[in-house]
Amino acid sequence: MTDQILQEHIPNFEKTLEHLHQDLAGVRTGRANPALLNSVVVEAYGQTQALNQVASVSVSDAKTLVVSPWDKGLMQAIEKAIGAANLGLNPASDGQVLRMTLPSLNEQRRQELAKLVGQLAEKARIGIRNTREDILKFAKKGEVDGTVSKDDLSYLQKKVQEVVDKYNAKIKSIAEEKEKEILTV
Repeated sequence: MTDQILQEHIPNFEKTLEHLHQDLAGVRTGRANPALLNSVVVEAYGQTQALNQVASVSVSDAKTLVVSPWDKGLMQAIEKAIGAANLGLNPASDGQVLRMTLPSLNEQRRQELAKLVGQLAEKARIGIRNTREDILKFAKKGEVDGTVSKDDLSYLQKKVQEVVDKYNAKIKSIAEEKEKEILTV
């Protein structure tokens, strides 16, 4: 019973890790990455859409992103949306595509980004803790109902803590790797 409770909640731990990966993909490092533009929302066809719904984003070299709109009439709307996203990127249009050269990061900006990575990692750890609390709350409710014994509850608490420790170690590893990537000149 206790293993079943734990297995039912494992996807929540995985979702937290997946969300951390998505958040970190949007954190700028020294290299161009299409994920930097994931937060850009374009006003197109009378509604707001994600940039990847109206254009393709690619990397032409280590410091340059290229946005190719599928409808050339959206070029100005995309350019405006990238400016409004406040990413520090200045798109240059040649009529067919938008090119953005990423400026080099100074040491202060690198430190700010490393701090942001730490905040995102802490947010993920909070998500892991919340999942742990949900599992234990569910198990304690089972103990009150008589479906979970005291021994099973104790066993589950130990197992859950092992899983939490494992996921926290993964988060720490992911965050350290991203920080290293950011701080490397």
